[in-house]
Amino acid sequence: MVGAHYDTAPDTPGANDNASGTASVLELARLLADLRGKTNKRIRLVLFVNEEPPYFWTEHMGSVHYARMLAQRKERVTAMFSLETLGYYSDEPGSQQYPAPFGLMFPNRGNFVSFVGLTNSRPLVQQSIASFRSHTSFPTVGGVAPWIIPGIGWSDHSSFSQFGFQAVMITDTATFRYPHYHEPTDTPDKVDTEKLARVVKGMERVVRDLAR
Repeated sequence: MVGAHYDTAPDTPGANDNASGTASVLELARLLADLRGKTNKRIRLVLFVNEEPPYFWTEHMGSVHYARMLAQRKERVTAMFSLETLGYYSDEPGSQQYPAPFGLMFPNRGNFVSFVGLTNSRPLVQQSIASFRSHTSFPTVGGVAPWIIPGIGWSDHSSFSQFGFQAVMITDTATFRYPHYHEPTDTPDKVDTEKLARVVKGMERVVRDLAR
């Protein structure tokens, strides 16, 4: 499953958060159309409402409703990818921040895409980032951490994790890099469409690998 939320924070156009993720899901639908009915695993591409405040981390999140429905149906979800705030990159030193203590071990340039999961999703993080790196020449950072770490559960992947599904957030790290996060200045000119396209193409290959 690949998903993204299409709502924005109040008073922001949301070009990066999260039109970048929404556009990526739509593009993946186009790129993967040839697989319809031909894979061992069903591929679902979903857009969610109500990820942003005031619904964030409440029962009203669209992804919570969807994940609960899948759990009630006892469907086997082998992977969920949440495409979240994907379009901003910088080679400037100090452009990347982290919640403590991760700044001691990860790069300080915000030029990479991140694969992030909660602790129950370690196998999927490892598998998906290995697949991405094998196909795509683009800087990547990946890892898992518990809910207590700021940012780790800040997207729709957390809804699926709470129902026991493995889920990964693919992101440019949002507030830890993007100076226009949840601001009126989150406009389309801030999105690096060339790098976003490279990330989406890499994710296409990840989905193809996992769907075999």
